Amino acid sequence: MPNIKSAEKRVRVTAAKALQNKMAKSSLKTAIKSFYAKIEADPANAQAAYNEIASKVDSACADGIMHKNTAARRKSSYAKAANKAQKSA
Repeated sequence: MPNIKSAEKRVRVTAAKALQNKMAKSSLKTAIKSFYAKIEADPANAQAAYNEIASKVDSACADGIMHKNTAARRKSSYAKAANKAQKSA
């Protein structure tokens, strides 16, 4: 544990932010699994499921949880999966 007061605060702040980031990443992973489950169960509503996951990915990008290029790549992948599901329906 640090001896300097400002260093102690940095430890507390870093731990709190790490917890928030972990919760956000976990929530995003759950949303991704939910997206794939939705398009598997009901391919007709794939576009609605895509809109929902794209919004969550954009939020994660805006919050600094994910890099903007990573967000774009993933959204492209989800769009491809949604289009494939709609065509097979």
